[in-house]
Amino acid sequence: MLTYLRPADPFPPVTSAQAEMGGLLAVGGGLQPDRLLEAYRRGIFPWGTVEGHPLWYSPAPRMVLFPAEFRLTRSLRKTLRHAGFTVQFDTDFAGVMTRCAATPRPGQDGTWITPEMLDAYVRLHELGWAHSVETWAGGELVGGLYGLAIGRMFYGESMFALRRDASKVAFAHLVRYLVENDFTMIDCQMHTSHLASLGGREIPRTDFLRQLEASTAKGIERGPWATRHADWTW
Repeated sequence: MLTYLRPADPFPPVTSAQAEMGGLLAVGGGLQPDRLLEAYRRGIFPWGTVEGHPLWYSPAPRMVLFPAEFRLTRSLRKTLRHAGFTVQFDTDFAGVMTRCAATPRPGQDGTWITPEMLDAYVRLHELGWAHSVETWAGGELVGGLYGLAIGRMFYGESMFALRRDASKVAFAHLVRYLVENDFTMIDCQMHTSHLASLGGREIPRTDFLRQLEASTAKGIERGPWATRHADWTW
């Protein structure tokens, strides 16, 4: 049976997630920073709300991308070198989330990024846990992504592109940052062909949780990400 959480209730074991419902584990409990951080450390994430109550998931298998396995194609390398995009980190987190929410998704009616979700993740960004990577062109935000970093683990949440390859450019910069800072894994949550084309693959949930525990145990300073990406060569 599906678990309904009160504010102080612990999460149930992830093995009780409903496979036939995409890994749905529980409903409720709120989106406070401590609740969200506990969820991510346990391999659980919120995906939408029902009447303001978050839906918590832990799918099996789990889609991940190991930074060393990122596929930098010849065409993307050319775009990184010559398309004229500018990439920034953590300068417009709310803008990235808002545009992710407004981006149509095949097979999805509306968006799971509700106002409650937006408020919760902006708060995590203010606390130094959540980050955005933004692709700019002519002073306009044309692509980007956001997610969380705990220890040496990055949890990808969503991305958008208003111009061709703008989200891939942001993703390439994210991967370069993660490699330079010894991150071990990107949680991509669920399989998509787009993520698979970038090097993502599914692994058993038990393997994911084992690597997650090791990755989140490694310390990293919280706060806005500063990079020297202007010096990066592609």
